Parts: sequence; C-alpha cells; structure tokens
Amino acid sequence: MINLKRIVSAFFFVTVLASALIAQQAAQGAAQSTAQAGMSTAAWKYISAAFAVGFACIGGGLAVGKLGAAAMGAIAEDASLSGKALPYLGLAEGICLWGFLVALLILML
Repeated sequence: MINLKRIVSAFFFVTVLASALIAQQAAQGAAQSTAQAGMSTAAWKYISAAFAVGFACIGGGLAVGKLGAAAMGAIAEDASLSGKALPYLGLAEGICLWGFLVALLILML
C-alpha cells in the first residue's frame, strides 16, 4: 500500500525547495535587469500550474480509489446498481480535469 504521508511530505519538500530556488533567482534578477526578473514571474506561473494539477490529481486519485472500491462492492452484491455507481466515478475523475483546466488558464493568462 502506498504511504500517502510520505508522498505528500515529499511533494511539499520539492515545492518548498523549488520556491526557495525561484526566490533566490528573483533576488538575483532584481539586482540585474528587469527582463530577467520577468522570468521569475513566469517561473511562479509554472509552479502554480503544477500545484493545481498535482493537488487535483492527488484528490481525484483518492476519490476514485475509495469510490471504485465501494462501487465494485455494491455491484458485486446487486448488478442493477452499476448505473447508479458509475456516474460517481466519472465525477471523481472530473476533479483531475478541472485541475488541468485551471493550470491551462494560469499558463495562458
């Protein structure tokens, strides 16, 4: 079984490390020209897009895992419940799609 606490802590460690590196680049960019300081702003866009997709996919994966197990158990008991259980799985998978769309909006705007 995957240890969720390790995954989340590793994710936060990587993002804190990345934000520290970007902050260092921004400090160096402020001392240099404004064109290089603009690059650090673009880097924050990529970090925020990664947060949007990452958190949405982690949440969607947890939701699909729990809903899928419950849906398969319910369908095993009564096959007529498949029409009621499967739309909920689609809604849980849609969470990842919304995270991806938010990331696209962040990058395009």
